Amino acid sequence: MSLLKKYGWYFLLLGVISDFLTPYILGLFYPKMNQLTMVISVFGDVNSPVRQAFLVWSVISGMFFVLALPAIYQRFSEISQPLALIVTGAVGFYGVGDCIFTGLFSIDTEKSAWTFSTWVHNIGSGLGYAGFLLFPLFLILAYRKQGNKKLVHYYSFLLGLSLLSAGIYGLARIPAINELPLLNKIGLCQRISFIFNYLPLAILSIQQIRDTKEKGE
Repeated sequence: MSLLKKYGWYFLLLGVISDFLTPYILGLFYPKMNQLTMVISVFGDVNSPVRQAFLVWSVISGMFFVLALPAIYQRFSEISQPLALIVTGAVGFYGVGDCIFTGLFSIDTEKSAWTFSTWVHNIGSGLGYAGFLLFPLFLILAYRKQGNKKLVHYYSFLLGLSLLSAGIYGLARIPAINELPLLNKIGLCQRISFIFNYLPLAILSIQQIRDTKEKGE
């Protein structure tokens, strides 16, 4: 456990990098994939030539996030144990619900009926994405309690960008308006949204790695 606390921020950064790069690397082996108009989940469809690689990669990325949890909890428990549980839970929900469950409980989009696997996948993905999206909000609450106004303002800005891009992605999924310019590129909207979702996680991990090195721990 002590090793996980020591190297947890590296695992968090690896999780972000691994999950972020998944569609772009696998896209090299999926000639029919249009990154601008197709969502990332298409990689896991039954007809995808990289389906198995996508499922395995999702589990690996999720494990990186899970391995980071002890370090995240330790850091924020110094501020508030309840907030530490919330911040840690947000990352855990994403790592397990949206990454690991994607690999272990894949779905067949060609089947109309929901199976047990479909229920687990969709519920886990929903909870995971909620944690992913609201992660900077939980950081704001933690740093506000700590009295760090600089980081409160910083992550408030990132939260605004994250919510704005997520809103645009949400609009791109609405049939009545998704033929409008930009909104007709749902793949692009999703990837831009995810970039702003990943930023708070990546920046936090880099900050903590740097602080640890400066302290000589």
